[in-house]
Amino acid sequence: MTESTATPAESVEEASASNAQGLQRTTLASLPGLYADLVKFRLSLLVVGTAAVGACMASYGDIPWPLVGWTVLGTMLCAASANAFNQVIEYRRDMLMERTKDRPVPSGRLSPWHGWVVAALLGYAGAAVLVLLVNVLACALAILTLLLYVLCYTPLKSRSTLNTLVGALVGAIPPLIGWAAVRDRLDTEAWLLAALLFLWQLPHFLALAWLLRDQYAGAGFRMLPISPGGEHATCESTLVSTLLLIPLSLIATLMGMAGFVYAGIALLAGCWWAWRAFTFFRVRDRVSARNVFLASLLYLPLVLGAMVLDRRPILGTPDTMNAMTQRLEGP
Repeated sequence: MTESTATPAESVEEASASNAQGLQRTTLASLPGLYADLVKFRLSLLVVGTAAVGACMASYGDIPWPLVGWTVLGTMLCAASANAFNQVIEYRRDMLMERTKDRPVPSGRLSPWHGWVVAALLGYAGAAVLVLLVNVLACALAILTLLLYVLCYTPLKSRSTLNTLVGALVGAIPPLIGWAAVRDRLDTEAWLLAALLFLWQLPHFLALAWLLRDQYAGAGFRMLPISPGGEHATCESTLVSTLLLIPLSLIATLMGMAGFVYAGIALLAGCWWAWRAFTFFRVRDRVSARNVFLASLLYLPLVLGAMVLDRRPILGTPDTMNAMTQRLEGP
């Protein structure tokens, strides 16, 4: 392999020199695709999916689909705003990574100011939808998610390996948004969903960071796999977190949130993922790391989908649901 003699600053300057050409190639017809890339549309869908799960699990009886729809829309807009802000803030570092250099702002197809405006408009729109059509608590949680992502997680990525924990905390809030949308409060069951999401993100992101550790190092990001002793700590943390997910996921059945079909699926999926993590811990190569990452992408929709399909009515006062039903049905 031939090593590059250019410094990160020189590499950024070279990448920036092509931005003007990139802006000239941008057309009105290409904007929808550019906006989808700017807001990391697939990642936003994941956030929306977990919020929808929270809303479904919080429903006392029938799922209030109109309310879930507004919650999904508002959460989607806020998540898109956070992702767009993140891309604009990090675009100079993104230029240095093979994985991110072709994103709209780093590639020069959108200007940073264009990205700022789009991100701000999306954030305001999402907050407006949630506060006007859902409730204040759901809106506050969505705004908290956006602020933590932009003001804490994003700057921490270049300063401390703790960014992974902060990012996991941010990703744990969307199911709380869905729960709050339906019940206008946060019950114990909501915090269990948040804990599942928090713990799931650790092996998911650590495996990805291990795969991209050279790119992260070249761009100046502080990730656990590239810190002193970090490769060993990454493998250990990945294995421990997948093992902890197994009993944590089964608590949903013990609490009466979901039935035994869900418990069986969660147990099998958890053991399978933990085995992948154990292989990564033992072998420590790209193939095993990639298998852990791919397993995470299958684990989450499988377990959350089973939970929703096998959900059980959660004991509690249905006053909030009755009030919400009357509000949806109108006078």
